[in-house]
Order: sequence, then structure tokens, then C-alpha cells
Amino acid sequence: MAAAPHLVAGVDSSTQSCKVVVCDARTGAVVRHGRAPHPDGTEVAPDAWWQALHRAIDDAGGLADVAAVAVAGQQHGLVCLDEDGRVVRDALLWNDTRSAQAADDLVAELGGPQAWADAVGSVPVASFTVTKLRWLAEHEPETAARVAAVCLPHDYLTWRLRGTCDISDLTTDRGDASGTGYWSPTDEAYREDILRLAFGRAPALPKVLGPREAAGVTPEGLSVGPGTGDNMAAALGLGITAGDVVVSLGTSGTAYGTTTTPPADATGSVAGFADATGEFLPLACTLNAARVLDAAAHMLGVTHDRLAELALSAPAGADGLVLVPYLDGERTPNLPHATGAVHGLTGRNATPAHFARAAVEGMLCGLADALTALTATGLTAERVLLTGGAARSPAVTAIAPSLFELPVVRPEPAEYVAVGAARQAAWILQSPGSPPPTWRTSRSGLPGQFPETSVRARYASARTLHLARPGLGNAALVKN
Repeated sequence: MAAAPHLVAGVDSSTQSCKVVVCDARTGAVVRHGRAPHPDGTEVAPDAWWQALHRAIDDAGGLADVAAVAVAGQQHGLVCLDEDGRVVRDALLWNDTRSAQAADDLVAELGGPQAWADAVGSVPVASFTVTKLRWLAEHEPETAARVAAVCLPHDYLTWRLRGTCDISDLTTDRGDASGTGYWSPTDEAYREDILRLAFGRAPALPKVLGPREAAGVTPEGLSVGPGTGDNMAAALGLGITAGDVVVSLGTSGTAYGTTTTPPADATGSVAGFADATGEFLPLACTLNAARVLDAAAHMLGVTHDRLAELALSAPAGADGLVLVPYLDGERTPNLPHATGAVHGLTGRNATPAHFARAAVEGMLCGLADALTALTATGLTAERVLLTGGAARSPAVTAIAPSLFELPVVRPEPAEYVAVGAARQAAWILQSPGSPPPTWRTSRSGLPGQFPETSVRARYASARTLHLARPGLGNAALVKN
């Protein structure tokens, strides 16, 4: 007997874990939830995601009473299948930077950054799927020769949920497809010429579904939504509208907004993604967000709560101490091999409190740079929605308004990627032509502060000095 349509499920298959939420399809209220960890590393066996999904579903009480499900997943990951639907090698994840040289080569071979921006809306960096295909072709040619189909993490799980092993049944959506580097949001079509440039041939690719087009059904009869990338799902879960800019502080940091026109930033700072509703989602990403606070707390030997107390006890600007937070390379600016640095150290500011303040400000200045890059493309920014695990830090919420120089609101803590996927699942159950269901989220405004322009200026100076070091190159400098 089919489940009543008042419950839907959303999945967030992220880098670190799989989360499942079961929601009321009418209101969006989370009824129950589950979670399971993923293995560490920058390459992972896709079956580990599948096993984690089952554990998370069990932890959420199962899906027997659910009418529809949709999967959101980490973007860009390369999943390679043979002609029988078997995984060829472990998936290369978005944060695997071994394809940095491949990215540089591909940018040059197509004719430079502007050619890429015109072709697919984005200039590829090591994160993008297309660069990983080139790396695979160059470094593992025997493995590459076995590849019959290529898909993304959310595509793989959606496919497995439907109980199929036929590569011709693979599906994706326009949001996640726009992060591959070989699908054009403007033309809404794959660029097989780019695939051939990167891989030497064009393997089978998932069918790109529309925003509310069902991918199929599970063997148990659940309708399966098209799914999408994690950032697109978060935007759907948050219900953002024109003028909203989401700044998400997870392991990595993202800043993105919604627009009706496809962006094409030849500087490479902003990716011209599509969203999960039929519009577009220009996005700037930093590799270093919450991990900066993790590292600072570890160095000082304190908890995150104590790190926040220390940061708030130091003055704005940390008396000139500046942390450039490129701890594991960086994506905005594109510096996959960069390291972090501390500038302006003096006897006066050589204290735990000053270092804690510099860590918080450095992380936020990196995201403020991303926000500036977005508005430089013409995106309207009227307020910031501050989300992610690090947004729960009292120091972050106190300091962010002065550095972003916009009103900042904090949505109530929730698994917005999974909630967005659940909202998509509810959408496919509605009559054709219906907009996404209206789900309300609670938001609280953060106290405004006088803009700390001097902090941004000192950070910009330190960043410029840092990036001018031999080996990093001045071409990667970003402007405020």
C-alpha cells in the first residue's frame, strides 16, 4: 500500500556524512531525522555513500510511511562506471586538488578564462569534475579506458535508490550538472566538445531532468525527485529570494545568491551555476571556513566555546594581527597549493586572545571577499543569511555584521541541504506547473555594528603580501 503523501524525505550526502530528514510535505516541519558518517579522505568508494545512506535511513526510522524522496549531494565529485554499471575506481571528491595542473591546462586549451565563462558559465578549478576527468586520462589511462559512464555523487545515489544498474538510466539535474564544467546553464546542454578535450572521448552522461521532474520510483514505490547539488538544495531549503546572499560556514565556505540571468565571470572567482528551481545560483567558494576555527582551537588547546570567548575579549583588528587562512590551499582565490600565514605579529598582540580574534576575522574576511566577488558580477545583495556549523559561534555572529557591511540574519539551525531535498520531493508530488511548496523558516537578525573597514583593509594588505611570495603568483590576487 502506497504511503500517504503528507511525509517526504530529503537526503544530504555530504563530504563528511549522510543526513536524512523526514518532513511534513505541507509545512516542512521535520518529523524525524537520521545520520551516518562517511569515510575521511579526498577519494571515497561510492558504495560507502550507499551504505551510509541505508544507515541514516534506519537511524531516521525508515521510509515506509514516506511518499517521495530526493537526494542532494556534494558537488563536482567524479564517479566512473563501466558498461555494466560497476564502479571503476574510488570517486575523486571536490576537495581533491591533484587535478590543479589539469585545470590550468584545460583553461589554456579552450582559449582562456573568457572562453570557459562563455561556454559553461564558470572557469574550472581543481574542484570541477572536468578537471578530474583530464587527470584520470593522463595519470590512469588503463582505468580511464574502462569508463563507460560518468556521474556525480547525487546522481549515483538517486540511480541506486531506483534499483537499477543500467547506465542508460542515470539522471541528474541542472543545478548539479552546472558544476561539472561540461554542461552549459545558458544552453541547457552538455558540451561534448569540452568532454572530448578533457577526456579524449565522450562517455555516457546522466539525463538532465527539470526542476520538478521525477527520476523514477524505488522498488518499494517511493517517488524519487531529480535531486541536486548541496548548495542548490540549501538555497531551496532556505527559500532564498532576490537580494538574499547565503554565507555558509561549513568545512568550506560558500557565498551565493539567486538571479534570473546566467552569470559568466571570466575572473574565475564566481561559478555560474544553475539552481534547483529553473533559475541561476552564482557562487563563490572558499576551501577554508570552519576548519580555520578548528585549527585555531587546536593550536591554543581550547574548546570552541573558549575560542569564542578569547576572540571577543580582543579588540577589533586584533591590534594588527592578521591570519590569512589558506590552510589547505584555496579556491577563491584559486591557489590549490597555498598555505596560511600570520602577519603583523608583535609583542603586544602575541596572546591567545589576539590569535583567536585574528582566526575569526581571517575566516570571515575570506568570505567577505567572496561576497564582494558576487556583487561584482551584478548580483544584488541586500542581506546576508549566515548558516553552517561555524555560524553558531558567538564570536562569528558578533563579528560578521561589521565585516560583511550588510544586515545579517541567522536562520534557525537546521539541516538545510536535506530540508531542501525534502522540499523538492514534496514539489514532485504537486500538480504540474505548481511552484515549490511554501515552507517557512525562522530567522533572527544579528545586531548591526559599525563597519570595520580597517580590518578588511589590513586583511587585504596581508593577503597581497602573502600571495606575492614566489610560487604563488600575482595573477591570483583578488581585489576588494
